[in-house]
Amino acid sequence: MDSHVEGIVTTAHRSGSIVVGVDGSEHADRALVWAAAQAALEHRPLTLMHAFDPVGRLFVGALELEGDNRSELVHALRRAARIILDEAVELVQRIGPDLEVHHELVEADPRQALVDASRTAHLLVLGSRGRGPLRGMLLGSVSVAVSQLAACPTIVCRPRREDPDTHRVVVGADGSPASRPVIEFAFAEASRRGVPLTVMHCFWDIVATQSPSTASEASADERLLLAESVAGFRESYPDVEVHLELASGLIDQVLVDAAPTADLLVVGRRHKNAVARFLHASMAAAVLERSAGTVAVVPEAEY
Repeated sequence: MDSHVEGIVTTAHRSGSIVVGVDGSEHADRALVWAAAQAALEHRPLTLMHAFDPVGRLFVGALELEGDNRSELVHALRRAARIILDEAVELVQRIGPDLEVHHELVEADPRQALVDASRTAHLLVLGSRGRGPLRGMLLGSVSVAVSQLAACPTIVCRPRREDPDTHRVVVGADGSPASRPVIEFAFAEASRRGVPLTVMHCFWDIVATQSPSTASEASADERLLLAESVAGFRESYPDVEVHLELASGLIDQVLVDAAPTADLLVVGRRHKNAVARFLHASMAAAVLERSAGTVAVVPEAEY
């Protein structure tokens, strides 16, 4: 259904659609191109969302410093927002003319608008930075914040240094039952793209602190856990070529190192106590901020 808010016309996104945040920046356009390609792969509707807060503290501060008329500034911001959204619609119509496209302009904090949309969306897709130094800083924090709160998987499209010689999906896995949605997401994406899947499990290097025999047994246990975590998915996705990798070290560094050789890097986000959420959020944030490529943050199952 169309809604009219002071001259702004929007169309609410459909449940199960792919929602992409747009702001007219190069980073947002990169996310838009990725989202359009994904919508075509999955045969899903695509919703373009632009959210802005015209009465936020930054704008109020600007009014106080510059003496601008508040009403005129708010109307100017709305007109600029409408132009940004219209240009995004034109871009996606050029690159995906057969897609079902919806668009939504929301006067709200971008973080809240995107988290609200995630409750009915299939995927959220975001760029890693916005327009200009200040907005770039803010939208960079938006992608991290939204990825930790969204009800659906969040894709953050970071720039790549160069196209890799090989194409694959990489997923970080700990073998726990809670991580099954993360692994399944990675299998599904590898299958859609027709590329191999690398399932990577990280652990601390225990060789220096334990005997060689104990270290070997521990390594064998880790490898068995990893194999068991993907066993059922191999049957569901027989077309996917699977590689299992054990890596010693900090999980965020291991995954960041793997990102440049991946079409998509998949990490999980846990639902546990506050301390666990904080520690895991720090890992996911480090991967999002440092990876060269596209990262998917997938909510794990709640237990």
